[in-house]
Amino acid sequence: MKRFAYLTFGLFLVLVVCSALSPAKTTVELKDAQGKSVGTAILSQQDEHAVGVELHLHDLPPGEHGIHFHQNAKCDAPDFKSAGPHFNPESKKHGLESPDGHHAGDLKNITVDAQGKAELHFTASDVGLGSDSHSLFSNGGTAIVIHAKADDYKTDPSGNSGDRIACGVITK
Repeated sequence: MKRFAYLTFGLFLVLVVCSALSPAKTTVELKDAQGKSVGTAILSQQDEHAVGVELHLHDLPPGEHGIHFHQNAKCDAPDFKSAGPHFNPESKKHGLESPDGHHAGDLKNITVDAQGKAELHFTASDVGLGSDSHSLFSNGGTAIVIHAKADDYKTDPSGNSGDRIACGVITK
């Protein structure tokens, strides 16, 4: 009986440790200005300051679009300005090509095909899903925003990426 109790307790410890080591993951629904779902973003912790982003998008305008993590966990239509500026815990300038560094929320442009769809997977550096200042969950959460135009990677504060056309709230 003692052996069974030890085995059971051992199995319990293994499960607890494995669940603690498994990466954090969250799914975010993105909506357009009319409140219609245009897809999902699945975010998964890769390491302390890197998040895997898996996008499944539909019903968006074809072409190249800027995409960013924004500071506030709000997506009030129709303009999504409630999402605030880009997520920027280190108060840097905008743009992946900026010599002064870039916002933690700056991401590479995405391309939507002629049918309005995009299936993408990439890694977002400089952010995490933990509990530090670079966490997308910090201060109550953030948002992921898709813009009407491509980001030029240098113009402060938003890369001339145009209107916000889709938004999703990132919270635990």
